[in-house]
Amino acid sequence: MMLSQTEENYLKEIYSLEELVQKEVSTNSIAEKMQTKASSVTDMLQKLSNKKLVIYKKYKGTRLSEKGKTKAILIIRKHRLWETFLVEKLNFPWDEVHDIAEQLEHIKSEKLTNRLDAFLEYPTLDPHGDPIPNVNGKIIKVNSVILADLKIKEEGVFVGVKDSSDDFLRYLNKKNIAIGDKIKVLEIEPFDNSFKIDNNSTELIISESVAKNLYIKN
Repeated sequence: MMLSQTEENYLKEIYSLEELVQKEVSTNSIAEKMQTKASSVTDMLQKLSNKKLVIYKKYKGTRLSEKGKTKAILIIRKHRLWETFLVEKLNFPWDEVHDIAEQLEHIKSEKLTNRLDAFLEYPTLDPHGDPIPNVNGKIIKVNSVILADLKIKEEGVFVGVKDSSDDFLRYLNKKNIAIGDKIKVLEIEPFDNSFKIDNNSTELIISESVAKNLYIKN
């Protein structure tokens, strides 16, 4: 089944919303994610429902069918593999690859995707720490916690970001915080819940909002 880029983008975003809320997602939440009108979302959901890619019930929310979920995972697989390729092989910084991968993820050839996977030696995580689905669509998730949930003297390895926006990634670049860094909580300021951390033997102060967007494996 050939899908348009817009249809593929909807499947991908519905998948991410489902993973977040663990239930049917509302038309309004999809509209916010896609930055469009609710009426436009309704039209698209009806189209995807006709293709048996989503299970859509008016006023009750939407979820992906098994067929739709398979399609969404394939798109995510391509996106994360291309991000990995751009960073590891073409030396793009991690804050520049998302938009490029958004274009490349719509290439239809599964043969190319699988050869790209092999060329990269079957990576399991993309440059932002997100798991890459394998050829069978299986996703092996990393057991991690949010840095903001750690207590003083607790530590772990920085393995991913909750916020993968370009602005946040550039902020982390300025702070020299990178995937794989060992982070230890030194102090938590009661007034504003900011964190003093040791990052690879360098002391830093980060805000609570930043701490809530860093995944740590401890």
